[in-house]
Amino acid sequence: MVVAEQRNGSRVQSVDRGVDILEFLAQNGWSGVTDVGHALGVHKSTAFRLLSTLESRGLVEQHVDSGKYHLGFGLVHLARAVSVGPDLTRHAREACQRLADESSESVSLAVLEGDAVVTIDQVIPQESSVVSRSWLGRRTPLHATSPGKVFLAFIPETRRATILDGPHEEFTASTITDPRELRASIARVAEDGFSFCFEELEEGLAAMAAPIRGADGTVVAAISMSAPSYRMPEERRPGLAKALLEAAADVSARFGYSQIGGVGLDES
Repeated sequence: MVVAEQRNGSRVQSVDRGVDILEFLAQNGWSGVTDVGHALGVHKSTAFRLLSTLESRGLVEQHVDSGKYHLGFGLVHLARAVSVGPDLTRHAREACQRLADESSESVSLAVLEGDAVVTIDQVIPQESSVVSRSWLGRRTPLHATSPGKVFLAFIPETRRATILDGPHEEFTASTITDPRELRASIARVAEDGFSFCFEELEEGLAAMAAPIRGADGTVVAAISMSAPSYRMPEERRPGLAKALLEAAADVSARFGYSQIGGVGLDES
């Protein structure tokens, strides 16, 4: 019988070793496979497999030239979830509900997960005459969604540049796939403080989104409003955007963010 994992009591050895690697890199910085293997007391091939697994999940990163490893930005994402995630839905729910009631449109709360947007909460107004679909748990692309464009506007420049270079999938005739046009679109989001997408992901769907910030100003989530495109004509958008930004500011304030001198800060 082949045992997938060796256990010491209730502990899984491979998980233990993965944590040991993270702790070793935290203390020693850039390290090679041999260094990690020696620290763990395992063969180089075992250390390489463990590092490759951690790298695939973004928990460690490998230097292109030296081949050495250090801690990855995936850990930052996890740390942020510890400090913000458990309270995010609870803190945002009241503002989302109020926005949905005032606008009679669906309101969603989304987070950045890798290179995609994931909806973690959604409020569908009871008074709406429009049948709304559920986006809960769905992964959607950054370049063709309003929350995605918010995240693109406020992530570090190096990561933004890599993503904007594409290639980008075309979902409708309105999807922006040209990197130069997409950069211009994201620049407008950074300037305006909110994003707007008109039938870029699905025909007949329009949406706008604004960033939710933590106490240090980093964007931890996006609040968005979606509706059939005929319900978001140009003359209605300024009022919806104002209400959306007020809701985003309300939730951000609950996380200790103090907005000074305008809408948002570019984190590049």
